[in-house]
Amino acid sequence: MTKTNEGNYFEDFKVGQVLHHATPRTVTEGDVALYQALFGSRFVLQSSAEVARKAGYATAPADDLLAFHIVFGKTVPDVSLNAVANLGYADCRFLKPVFPGDTLSTESKVIGLKENSNGETGVVYVRSTGRNQKGEIVLDYVRWVMVRKRDKAHPAPEEDVPHLPAVVGAEHLVAPHGTSFKGFDTVASGSAHLWDDYETGEKIDHVDGITIEEAEHMMATRLYQNTAKVHFNQYTEGKGRFGRRLIYGGHVISLARALSFNGLGNAVLVAAINGGRHVAPCFGGDTVFAWSEVLDKAEVKGRADLGALRLRTIATKDRPCADFPGPKEKGYEDGVILDLDYWVFMPRR
Repeated sequence: MTKTNEGNYFEDFKVGQVLHHATPRTVTEGDVALYQALFGSRFVLQSSAEVARKAGYATAPADDLLAFHIVFGKTVPDVSLNAVANLGYADCRFLKPVFPGDTLSTESKVIGLKENSNGETGVVYVRSTGRNQKGEIVLDYVRWVMVRKRDKAHPAPEEDVPHLPAVVGAEHLVAPHGTSFKGFDTVASGSAHLWDDYETGEKIDHVDGITIEEAEHMMATRLYQNTAKVHFNQYTEGKGRFGRRLIYGGHVISLARALSFNGLGNAVLVAAINGGRHVAPCFGGDTVFAWSEVLDKAEVKGRADLGALRLRTIATKDRPCADFPGPKEKGYEDGVILDLDYWVFMPRR
């Protein structure tokens, strides 16, 4: 009997199946520093323990997306080791802050299956839940991924595609308990623009670009213990469709979030991810740009110090965003690689 893990293929998944993922991961100050080095995020709440303490935290929380990637990384050996592509996300809520010293673990439940018409791949839908060492849920999300079949002749399962909400309702957003952002230090944050200053329909070109180095995306996926072959193995990927390793889609999300600081500098926390599409592949050497549109604004129940902004952030490769490239009648304009719909919390006046 083999003692190695070749990963699950499409026919190995069953709706209702629960996957308990290995290797709980303790978040360290080193992780936080390395994440900072990889993406250069400048949001002050995650950068300054003093600003965080004034807001009611014990210390600066880890970046929300660092927690997401660590939770996500746990799922890869069981869900997407044999993936062709990660297709999208939905119904993701950030429920508890994560701090250095917290240990994160993940389990997933298969909630849908759909074989593709080519008979060689299928789409697997899973709901993954990340918990800390106290058993508290820190985040919960759905993703769907295209996975290879081991045997093309294996009969297709009954198609079962879950109904997913298009948007996480603002009433379901969870602001961090015990905090207050009243009198938030906008000098320290580097931006004078608070929740009250943004309007629905407003578009913001984040101006800056960041070039992805091969070493950076390899280091990032190792940081999250993400073992997907498409990111790591040039020997096999060199013989594949693109002839090179793909950048992990979450890497692009983190770059877009970091770039969004220029124009959204007080969007201190990610509250939820409503949906996301990796529109096109991204590779080492590509330069990522981003722009955002304010889709909605919402009050946060019980909080006069915080408001919520629903944002749509579009990321591109090798294409600045002054003309706000995005979807067209069929598909997307050239260069678009990410279309992300999410909520952020922002201090109010």
